[in-house]
Amino acid sequence: MNSGLVIIPTYNEIENIENIVRAVFSLHKPFHILIVDDNSPDNTAEKIKEIQREFSDNLFLEQREKKAGLGTAYVHGFKWALARNYEFVFEMDADFSHNPIDLERLYDACYFGGADLAIGSRYVTGVNVVNWPLSRVLLSYFASVYVRMITGMKIMDATAGFICYNRKVLESINLDKIKFIGYAFQIEMKYRAFSKHFNLQEVPVIFTDRTKGESKMSGSIIKEAIIGVLSLRIKKMFNKL
Repeated sequence: MNSGLVIIPTYNEIENIENIVRAVFSLHKPFHILIVDDNSPDNTAEKIKEIQREFSDNLFLEQREKKAGLGTAYVHGFKWALARNYEFVFEMDADFSHNPIDLERLYDACYFGGADLAIGSRYVTGVNVVNWPLSRVLLSYFASVYVRMITGMKIMDATAGFICYNRKVLESINLDKIKFIGYAFQIEMKYRAFSKHFNLQEVPVIFTDRTKGESKMSGSIIKEAIIGVLSLRIKKMFNKL
């Protein structure tokens, strides 16, 4: 079994999905890909099934009945990966905001660099974001400042969603207790790993905003992150995390 699985959640990503799959499979290091699709009305899943004819041994699809949030899609993928013999499990977006080439750098940080959780970080070496409006850059950057203040994590990009997990990290977390689905999900996973004293390392990446399809960002996701961080810290204080 391949040691690395890239989980890509999708909802209406038919404009991007074939290109991102081919980009990952063109890398020097071989990865498997699991697409978790939330019944996309644009027939993303049907496109994936078409591509599977070419990549039947390393492209997998899990279809869910409805849109249920990014966090639950990743948890679904984590459980799928843990039921199989994958040593490293990745989170990555479908829209090329995460450069597939950087998958190898995240892998190297874990395999060679001793990281238990490698984070593709937009802010560890400055602000490395392309095509975002200033308002969104500031929101994202200061969200991480807020997270550091509340949680004590020394992570410059706490809301990053480009991640490599060592299998043992996911095995140590009760995935059924993961509560959040948006930005707060990314924070929660890092905080749970941090609280268990795993080695979190940031790998500098350049984040490029999507050019095709629509962003899934919403006000409710931002609100969840603000309130969720406080909730996580309080649970940690009372040993209920």
